[in-house]
Amino acid sequence: MRIHLHTLGCRLNEAELSRWSREFRAAGSTVVPSVHDADVVVLNTCNVTADAARTSRRLTRRFHRDNPTARIVLTGCFSTMETDTASALPGVDLLVENNQKDRLVPIVLEQIAPGAAPAAAMDTTTFERHPTDRRRRAFIKVQDGCRNRCSFCVVTLARGNERSRTVAEVVEEVHQLVAAGREEVVLTGVHLGGYGSDLSSTAGPVHLSHLMRAILQDTDVKRLRVGSLEPWDLPPDFERLWLDHPRLMPHLHLPAQSGSASVLRRMRRRNPPDRYHALVERLRAARPRMQITTDLIVGFPGETADEFEETCAFVDRVGFSDAHVFVWSPRTGTRAATLPDRVDKATAKRRSATLHQKVRAHRARVLGTRVGASAAVLVERIRSTAEGAPVAMGYSEEYLPVRILGASPDWLGTVVCAQVQSADYDALWAAPDLLRAPA
Repeated sequence: MRIHLHTLGCRLNEAELSRWSREFRAAGSTVVPSVHDADVVVLNTCNVTADAARTSRRLTRRFHRDNPTARIVLTGCFSTMETDTASALPGVDLLVENNQKDRLVPIVLEQIAPGAAPAAAMDTTTFERHPTDRRRRAFIKVQDGCRNRCSFCVVTLARGNERSRTVAEVVEEVHQLVAAGREEVVLTGVHLGGYGSDLSSTAGPVHLSHLMRAILQDTDVKRLRVGSLEPWDLPPDFERLWLDHPRLMPHLHLPAQSGSASVLRRMRRRNPPDRYHALVERLRAARPRMQITTDLIVGFPGETADEFEETCAFVDRVGFSDAHVFVWSPRTGTRAATLPDRVDKATAKRRSATLHQKVRAHRARVLGTRVGASAAVLVERIRSTAEGAPVAMGYSEEYLPVRILGASPDWLGTVVCAQVQSADYDALWAAPDLLRAPA
């Protein structure tokens, strides 16, 4: 059976897709890069914003037009939250809700291809990248679900209660990925800071820091990153990890959502701006090159001009290296959808443009500080310039995009040392420094 896999949304969805790819191949199926060649199309949908839900619907219709004979399987937050709409889309044969995602492959094999071989036990030979994956980093889902109840968030409703994989299970997967040649691993989850809330050991509670230390101490992975972390529920010794482990990359994505304390209260967020800023300062003290990225929402119900200015001042104070800026959209089932005093679309759009401009200015400043410095870059793609010169594209330790002129094809998926020569509005440009070995 030929399977085409496609995902929208977060890194957690990407991690799930990678695992399904390995499991389908272990069961004897072929994962194909084009929907036109597929017998079955699996789309991992997103519902975090109204735009994401529309994209999920649009892609489903497009896949059916491109290959009317393929059987379409929808999973993810959109199909879980809007089952009637999802099941009525053309070509859809099966919905797999989020609470069944861990069994998606056997469910598909049982219901769409009865008689197919069951998924085999994992081994390192199944850890090659799936054909549509452009990433050279490996994403590992270590946790699912969320106990927080942010008033704007539909993901909590879609993902359910918190569930964590054991430390031993994750460490074993990292061993397998390293054996398969992966040099960088990213830990992902819905509420990653809540990892271990449902686990315990003879030594007491299990926290994210226990998992990170186990990976760094018990595996040979060259680079470890953690995905999006809510800036609370972090263990007391969290910052010390960056002092003790140079293989832990100096970048964190800490969603702030707003820089106004009053807006955060309406959002039911537990990260007052002053406490958030203090956390960032502690992290930067532990690793001076630490870069922080974030998520910001504008136009939240009741957001005044003064509250928006508080967010702008907060962005200036923290100095993010990048930020995803969203205009709030109502999501059915969330408390925010019932709040009064909605911000008109024109004002919200104007505030979004202002914040985007401010974030770009801070990003340019951060990139400018790296000119003349060295960088260890995980190469994810190789492209050509207009003149035909090969350019390696990847990310530095601080998760800054780097373009290296004079690339070699065998750099793909490896960490290459480079000397940064210039910065443009969105990336660093560098020359290879082949005399220096990666740290």
